[in-house]
Amino acid sequence: MSVGEVRSLLAGQPGSTVTVSLVRARRAEPQKVVITRDIVVIPSVTDKVVEEGIAEIRVDAFTKGKSQEVANKIKALQKSGAKKLILDLRNCAAGDEAEGIATANLFLNHGTITYLQGQKYPREAFNADPAKAITNLPVVVLVNKGTAGPAEIVAAAVLENARGDVVGDKTFGDGSIQKTMELPDGSALILSIAKYYTPTGKAIQDTAITPNVLVADTDEDGPVPDEDENAAPADDTTKKAQPPQPDQQMLKAIEVLKSRAS
Repeated sequence: MSVGEVRSLLAGQPGSTVTVSLVRARRAEPQKVVITRDIVVIPSVTDKVVEEGIAEIRVDAFTKGKSQEVANKIKALQKSGAKKLILDLRNCAAGDEAEGIATANLFLNHGTITYLQGQKYPREAFNADPAKAITNLPVVVLVNKGTAGPAEIVAAAVLENARGDVVGDKTFGDGSIQKTMELPDGSALILSIAKYYTPTGKAIQDTAITPNVLVADTDEDGPVPDEDENAAPADDTTKKAQPPQPDQQMLKAIEVLKSRAS
């Protein structure tokens, strides 16, 4: 299915339900799950110091106002002595492309951030405004398979303008303007009339964003706790909670930043 079709099937009134089948790592059969729809509340942008002089800024979605939240965090972190930044965009998939463009501009004082183009849609370029750039600190953008849309615009702009590194998994690939055409039988046709492109001319929807430092997402590679339903019960002495896996992508981001001059 297209992303547009998936969205139309998942959306509905709060309180209603939708049944989905999940394909999980190392599980033979899809797992059916019933989800109750609700109003989604996007968390605020958060920040924390992960190492001396290195701070992380976490964005869950680029809804309206998020670029300003990121700007406020950057200013506060710089004031408190941060020397290097990690912009964590893992599983950041929703929001407005304009917010992604504005966020990328916080790090860029020149260059193309992205551009829109379609067969009958004239090219529209979005270039960095030097007056809106607020930091020149070294930066790493963290991404994974759940990074999509506006977050991909940010990652591509930072990477292809040689402003910083992108660490993690290849992203999802979602960036287009769509037009819905209603048909006589009540169905609809969703057309992508223009796509967002990276500064070097790659259609985000077609190619996604490949980090220059690839690190697999360990959360997706681990076994499902009940993957073997026929296995014999574990002995109580061995039935211990597994320690949380280290965040290899974050560790790599810190390592990359440590190798960069302030």
